[in-house]
Amino acid sequence: MSIGISDEHVELADSLRKWAATLDGPAVVRAVDTEPAATFAEAWAAVGEMGVATIGLPEAAGGGGGSVLDVAVALEACAHELAPGPLLGPAVAAALLGESPVASALGEGAVVALGLSDVVWDVPSATHVLLVLDGTWTVLPRSAVTLTPVLGLDLSRRFGSVRVDDPTAGVGVPGLDTELVRRTAVTLGAAEAAGVARWCLETAVDYAKVREQFGQKIGSFQAIKHLCAEMLETAESVTAAAWDVASVAFGTDDEQWAFAADVAAATCFDGALSVAKTCIQVLGGIGFTYEHDAHLYYRRAAGLRALLGDADAAAARLTDRAVDGVRRRLEVDLDGRDDGLREEVRAAVEAIAARPADEQRAGLVEAGYLTPHWPAPYGLGADAVAQIVIDQELARAAVTRPDIVIAGWALPTILEHGTDEQRERFVRPSLLGELIWCQLFSEPGSGSDLASLRTRAVKVDGGWRLTGQKVWTSVAQKADWGICLARTDPDVPQHRGITYFLVDMKNSSGLDVRPLREITGEALFNEVFLDEVFVPDAMVVAQPGDGWKLARTTLANERVAMATSRLSKSTERAVALAASASPAQRVAVGHSVALSTVCSLLGVRTVLRSLAGQGPGPESSVAKLLGVRNRQEGSELVVALHGDRAVVAATDDDVRADVWEMLNTRCLSIAGGTTQILRNVAGERILGLPR
Repeated sequence: MSIGISDEHVELADSLRKWAATLDGPAVVRAVDTEPAATFAEAWAAVGEMGVATIGLPEAAGGGGGSVLDVAVALEACAHELAPGPLLGPAVAAALLGESPVASALGEGAVVALGLSDVVWDVPSATHVLLVLDGTWTVLPRSAVTLTPVLGLDLSRRFGSVRVDDPTAGVGVPGLDTELVRRTAVTLGAAEAAGVARWCLETAVDYAKVREQFGQKIGSFQAIKHLCAEMLETAESVTAAAWDVASVAFGTDDEQWAFAADVAAATCFDGALSVAKTCIQVLGGIGFTYEHDAHLYYRRAAGLRALLGDADAAAARLTDRAVDGVRRRLEVDLDGRDDGLREEVRAAVEAIAARPADEQRAGLVEAGYLTPHWPAPYGLGADAVAQIVIDQELARAAVTRPDIVIAGWALPTILEHGTDEQRERFVRPSLLGELIWCQLFSEPGSGSDLASLRTRAVKVDGGWRLTGQKVWTSVAQKADWGICLARTDPDVPQHRGITYFLVDMKNSSGLDVRPLREITGEALFNEVFLDEVFVPDAMVVAQPGDGWKLARTTLANERVAMATSRLSKSTERAVALAASASPAQRVAVGHSVALSTVCSLLGVRTVLRSLAGQGPGPESSVAKLLGVRNRQEGSELVVALHGDRAVVAATDDDVRADVWEMLNTRCLSIAGGTTQILRNVAGERILGLPR
């Protein structure tokens, strides 16, 4: 998915990609690949005629009067097609100089070369230069300077050096400082990084779908599938960070823009380069040829990182900001769609909050606020807007929903496929916490490969007899009921012969629950042995043989949840420990802050798609993979920050808790589908790679 989410931005990106493709950027670049003074004149004339560089320039100066996000959408689309020439620099200049005396010149096609360092952007095409002169950011005309172009890493642009010949010809720009120039360049450069990453991902995936080796499409090989899925994770991270910084740029809260810019600097440029490298790897030998376009995008990504991407410096700044209490405040503008709803929700939430703590859960259930997306009477059948309003008001009142854990898997299946008697018996008591559930799915030989399960169910008078072994069953020793998959027909294909049972864990004879001690030293998991366990017909959900379908069910009205502005648990803990950390450790903490923030941004983008009535994008799948990585790496970082104190954790409660968290999070990349299986799923279902 591209940066844009709204219909207008999706349409803008699509139209500009199609237009930019007509420029045939790679061919133009190759035609002048050895000419340091090349201006890409024909392509730049087309860009000027289309008004791409001046989308964000005020209308009074001849521009489009668009937002920074509009500009970002346009730059991403043009980078996707490798539009050559001085596009990024003039876009940055338009954002910075829209109220200056040279604004009208920009509207007429002036190219302002940017001197953020000794390297000056867009030297051959420049009509003006923006640089620091005697401590003041100043615009000088081309006639007042000597510009020397140099052929460099990125063949689709030109850079060089400048010598000021007539400083008196310059015009100072009030209010402009180096931090603002750098931040603006990062903001718009991140959009280009997103476009590069997207092209590289698409190119690699398209090639993997058709290239054959050993008689198969290479996209069916797990190694290639994982490379492409990892590219997807990185590309979505780059896109989310680029979208966020453009959304908040030049807004009313400079602190939020600064934070978002550092997240983008820590994420986007290294990320785009990583995706470009992997694209070449997937392409193989053809990707290393000069004739293929992949190296041009790799060069563009490497050039962006060289110009803007000091990721470690950005991470260090993020640590400083986080230690000072700054977090990215994530908000969704409902654009008035909450009118007439919020007052009612606020009143209901305040009534719940006024109850004693041990009665608030019942209040949430009665109001339908515990699971508002579920159908009445257990929820409200709430749409995305209503769910967000409820979340916001619960957060405002500091009312926390209890985690219903495995009931969150069992009850939706019962609601959608169960009988009235099953719904009446199980749903409300489970929501109230009166019933605890466990899941009897995994077996010693059937983890991620659930369809190969061997627990059998034999039909008897009035029900079924279940025999087999289940494993990794959380809280089975405390559960009242379990959802269990068992094979009822061994003579049909694996996915068809499975039935979904509800097993009474307290009163069934033939059940043997044996705790499994985990690496934390605790026993949350269990082995469960079933020996002729009787399950009545009334405890079969749907029809025999429907179990595989039911195991994968979700309610049509999906849960929409607002991401929190807090960082992940371990990242917050790392920030708390950062005051005494070394400079290298503070950089590591900043990278954790960036990743945790990106995970939250992916959640916000999912919410915005729901509000726009769109189907789920890839963000939700990517968020699961990145969220696991964030929690595991964050917990390891916290233990590393303790140094040798970690080896004597028993003497300090805080250190002991941190070590426990590191050990416990090891399960996250296994539970609910291993990371490797999830990448297979992402490769096949999102990217369309062959099985």
